[in-house]
Amino acid sequence: MRLPEPLIPGKLIQRYKRFLMDAELDSGEMVTAHCPNSGSMMGLLDSGNPVLLSRSDNPNRKLRFTLEIIQVRQTWVGVNTMNPNRLIHEALQTSAIPELKNYNQIKKEVIWKEGCRFDFCLKNSQSLCYLEVKNVTLEENGWALFPDAVTKRGAKHLHHLIEVVERGCRGVMLFLVHRADCERFRPARHIDPVYAETLRAAADRGVEILVYRTIIEPPMVWLDRKLPFE
Repeated sequence: MRLPEPLIPGKLIQRYKRFLMDAELDSGEMVTAHCPNSGSMMGLLDSGNPVLLSRSDNPNRKLRFTLEIIQVRQTWVGVNTMNPNRLIHEALQTSAIPELKNYNQIKKEVIWKEGCRFDFCLKNSQSLCYLEVKNVTLEENGWALFPDAVTKRGAKHLHHLIEVVERGCRGVMLFLVHRADCERFRPARHIDPVYAETLRAAADRGVEILVYRTIIEPPMVWLDRKLPFE
C-alpha cells in the first residue's frame, strides 16, 4: 500500500480532543492536523516524535493535514485507522493472506444486522466469511497489545462474530500490527480485561484469530508476516 503523497515531515507537539494534533513542520510552520485515531495512542505521543502528514487540497476541508504515521525509537507506527482496511483489501485481492484466499467476492463495510457492520464480507461458492480488522499500535517489551483504551465497540464486534460462527459462517478477527518491532501479540488485559475475556471466549467458540505485522518504509506499507498470539 502506498501512503498519500507527498508526505510532509514534522515533529509532534501535542495531541488533544482525540482527533486533533499540533505539529511543527520541518519548514518551521506550525500546523493543526486531523488525528484519525480514537484510541489513547499510548506510548506514541512524546513531544518531539517525528511525524509524517498527508495534505489535502480540498478547499472544503477544515484541516489541510492528516497524521499518517509517527516514529518511536526509530520505528514508524501507522496511526491512521483508515489505512489498515486499505492494506488488507489489497492483500485480499492478491491472496497475500493464505487463510483468506480462494474467495472470489470481496465486499467492504457490510451490514451483518442492525447495529453491526463488519469491515469485509468474503464469498465463494461454498462459504461466507465475515472479517473484522483492528489497528494495533501499542507495543510493550516486544509484545503487540490491543486495545490501548477500553473499547466496548470492540467487544461488541467479537460478540457479533460469535453469532456469525453460530449461524454457520466463518468469523475472523484480524489484528494488524502497524509497526515492525513486535514479535508476538496478546490482548491488553491490564487495559481492558472485559475485551481480553471476550476475545478468549470468541476463540473458544470458533472465531478465528489472525495477527499480521506490517513493515513501514515511507511512502510504502507492506504486509510482512503472521505473528503468534497468546
